[in-house]
Amino acid sequence: MKKLLYIGNELEDRGGAPTFIDKLSPLLKNEGFEVKTSSSHKNQVLRLSEMLTSIIKNKTWVDYVLIDTYSTRNFWYAVLAAQLCRNLQLDYILLLHGGELPMRLKKNPQLSTSLFKNAKQNIAPSRYLFDIFHKAGFTNLKYIPNSIFLKDYPFKPRKVLKPKLLWVRAFAEIYNPILALQVLEKLLKEFPEAELCMVGPEKDDSYKECVNYAKKNKLPVKFTGKLSKSEWIALSEGYDIFLNTTNVDNTPVSLIEAMALGFPIISTNVGGIPYLLQDKKTGLLVPPDDKESMLSAIKELLINQDLAEKISRNARQQAEKFDWEIVKKDWKEVLV
Repeated sequence: MKKLLYIGNELEDRGGAPTFIDKLSPLLKNEGFEVKTSSSHKNQVLRLSEMLTSIIKNKTWVDYVLIDTYSTRNFWYAVLAAQLCRNLQLDYILLLHGGELPMRLKKNPQLSTSLFKNAKQNIAPSRYLFDIFHKAGFTNLKYIPNSIFLKDYPFKPRKVLKPKLLWVRAFAEIYNPILALQVLEKLLKEFPEAELCMVGPEKDDSYKECVNYAKKNKLPVKFTGKLSKSEWIALSEGYDIFLNTTNVDNTPVSLIEAMALGFPIISTNVGGIPYLLQDKKTGLLVPPDDKESMLSAIKELLINQDLAEKISRNARQQAEKFDWEIVKKDWKEVLV
């Protein structure tokens, strides 16, 4: 089996939200690959230093260097790691995650060409990013979706809905968590029994903003902080509608998980979301940062419960395509 060095933000054990490296590296190990990972430093400078040092230390051991590639500040980790791989004549594979990667292609065309064209393979987790990169002229490209263990997600068809809303994501400005609270505030005027649960770690000041907003307006909101997967899956049994409020996105695993659990999902229609959810079939899509549209979508599900149940069942059926037992075959094609 091939020897892999995986470069990414391995911060789950340091209290951060699990990222792709936290999820994929143990799965690849279970399939027989030898996998080393870097880095788990919380300090960004030390993290980058350890990433680059790991590449140098393992240059004679490694077959492929896998690099998680995001679109904002962490984009530069991928740039520097890939440049070092090229200097050392190591094959590297880029795993594309950032919702703003299309903007990177436009903003930094020469840098992007050097980074992506020299990769052994660019792995797109969504048809959205695959299409964007293909149109940009990249041919060293393969679509491999994010995956879940389907058996871990008990399906609960939502037949009789109550206005109990669930939001699961890291508290970060790009995910626009405050929108969920603003929508709840409006919903309470017609459905006074409505409530919201928000699950996820604090990533920036948006968490404090949400807590203060809820207190100021006396909203029925539960903030759980970071939960393990099993904890939030158990908690999800008590909720009927899943909200995704993000302003920028690709193919979030949290939506795939919600689909597997049987949630009717209401999501903004940004980035790769329309490639994952089909409006009125596997979810309801609304414009970003639009309180009225999201409110209307919630009321539509509460009033038309036949539609809610149809979406619930269709979403589960769609989620079955993301089971690791199916997706792992694609990874083996690339890595073996």
